[in-house]
Amino acid sequence: MSMPDPLDRVTVVLVTFHSAHCLDALHALLAHCPHIVVSDNGSSDGTPGQVRSRWPQAQVLEHGRNLGFGAANNRALAQVKTPYAFLLNPDCEVTPDGLRELVRVADDMPDAAIVAPQLCAASGQPEANYRWPGTVWASRGPGADAPACVGFVVGAAMLFRMERFSDLGFFDERFFLYYEDDDLCLRLFQNQRPMIVWPAVQAIHRSRGSVKGNTPWRSEYLRGYHHAQSKLTYTVKHRSLALARSQRWRVLLTTSLALPLRAIAWSPRLLARMAGRWMGLAQWRPYEPRS
Repeated sequence: MSMPDPLDRVTVVLVTFHSAHCLDALHALLAHCPHIVVSDNGSSDGTPGQVRSRWPQAQVLEHGRNLGFGAANNRALAQVKTPYAFLLNPDCEVTPDGLRELVRVADDMPDAAIVAPQLCAASGQPEANYRWPGTVWASRGPGADAPACVGFVVGAAMLFRMERFSDLGFFDERFFLYYEDDDLCLRLFQNQRPMIVWPAVQAIHRSRGSVKGNTPWRSEYLRGYHHAQSKLTYTVKHRSLALARSQRWRVLLTTSLALPLRAIAWSPRLLARMAGRWMGLAQWRPYEPRS
């Protein structure tokens, strides 16, 4: 009698945004996965149609606009009926056997909320995709060469045990892009929900490769804009409004001084990102923290 396939008990969740160019690399995994939810943030490159054509078993949520990373993941997670959900960025590649191994690990560690692979660059160099929360202490030392319980894992590839989130919820949708994984992991850490990194399973991460369009400078501008806003939002939520205001004025000043120098050195990509950061800081408005 054949053993049940662990892939039958996991739903792969993908948030896409102009990500059609990533689909070829994802096929090696998704062709073997019976449960897939793709949450599309208004792609104009045919991503939803190509997903349906390649993987008829996939459920495609077309939002028609960009809801943000956390919000789009939340919409997909609401559709999950399997015990596990595997959140995977379109620019990450994991083998079917790698995902099977993560599910087996999670089966053996029922207290764990998240099990994550080791992210590696396309060159094979391991990335630092895990650490302790910055609000607790600064991480240091060599990377893990064996299973480790950590306080944060990067949201590019994470296996969720769904029942461990039932009372905490998933992503805080005040974070449009960036820091939503920091916030979620800190809440898990504070509630003593273990997060495990499993270096024996590796995921190739082609960082910042999930979005491709005709306006790369605008993409960099928006990265800078949302990173600046999300960092301040995170500071308000987990530290204080006073500290966020202090950070805002300090970074506004340093960015204002650095912008002319960056224009002289002329790197369009970095200049666009820096301009986005300045505008994000300038337009940020504090909110009243909530639990």
